Amino acid sequence: MSASSTLEARPDSGEELPLAGFTVAVTADRRRDELSALLERRGARVVLAPALRIVPVADDTELKAATISCVDIAPDIVVATTGIGLRGWIEAAEGWGLGEALRTRLGESFLIARGPKAKGAVRAAGMMEAWSPDAESCDEVLDYLLGGGYPGGIAGRRIAVQLHGEPHPEFTSAMRDAGAIVVEIPVYRWAPPVDPAPLRRLVDLICSRLVDSVTFTSAPAVGSLLRVAGAEAPEVLEALRTDVLAACVGPVTAAPLKRLGVPVAAPARARLGALVRILVDELPKRAPTLYVAGAAVTLRGHAAIIDGTLKPLAPGPMAVLRALAASPGRVLSRAALLRELPRGADEHAVEMAVARLRAALGGSAFVQTVVKRGYRLRVD
Repeated sequence: MSASSTLEARPDSGEELPLAGFTVAVTADRRRDELSALLERRGARVVLAPALRIVPVADDTELKAATISCVDIAPDIVVATTGIGLRGWIEAAEGWGLGEALRTRLGESFLIARGPKAKGAVRAAGMMEAWSPDAESCDEVLDYLLGGGYPGGIAGRRIAVQLHGEPHPEFTSAMRDAGAIVVEIPVYRWAPPVDPAPLRRLVDLICSRLVDSVTFTSAPAVGSLLRVAGAEAPEVLEALRTDVLAACVGPVTAAPLKRLGVPVAAPARARLGALVRILVDELPKRAPTLYVAGAAVTLRGHAAIIDGTLKPLAPGPMAVLRALAASPGRVLSRAALLRELPRGADEHAVEMAVARLRAALGGSAFVQTVVKRGYRLRVD
């Protein structure tokens, strides 16, 4: 786990550190360092848990056969779904001595770039796309092709589709049903992470509500997380539906979560910077503020902000504070607070958590002891 500095900051003063006090999980692999840096720069604590890894298939016989097929019989339409995929395809073709021939065939086709990264790879290879969707989604590409975007329609046309990590049966089947001849180009595949331990740890953190948000940069990462969760998958989904914000890089990534009834925060255009801005907008809205002992107290994931000053808290004291804040002014017994602490804790752990909470907040004025009954927040 990497973390932002725990030095006191004033995140609500000029929004210098708008994510201070929040913990955000990153399930990306290839661009995890870039996304982590963007989050930490805004004060977030980051948990790294790659859900997948990209495995190139440059030596794969299936890819070579598909490439030879495209060189021998030129496709009328080529759909480039990802920048890394198109570059990998051309690099693999060059390794087989087919690079120039493939570029010629691609340049002669009606070339569709699904998004800006694919568009950039197309132009870097010396070609020009014929069309690119605004929403960067395969659904929009499909609507375009089935709706007559290609002159004369796609019936009888040969369409090469560069896959992005796994087969896309809905997309390819719809074009075949419309009479097209579809050639699938499997440039790379998604595979489980080499070390699944961080992802298993993330499952525990989600179920315990010890992360505030989980970010996803690919749709298959959702399935990978739920597979690792196993019997705990329903609990993970319940957390994502309620307390833990699911943040996706774009609509395509968000689709599987939405199908499972999970509310998703996602920018309209798939960019890491836009994803971080979504978190900057959304997470502070989910942080309740109440007035305790004359001070404004805002509860964030692993910290409280007391009159603008960030006070990081350990999980035990934070759990006690959340429980007391959920019933402001009401007395909660030790037994009730014990249920909020990690498994295996006893009533002595409650007393220790309350003591540490008071020390972090600046004294006993915030949390009052009610003799023989329990504790309560001194709310105004």
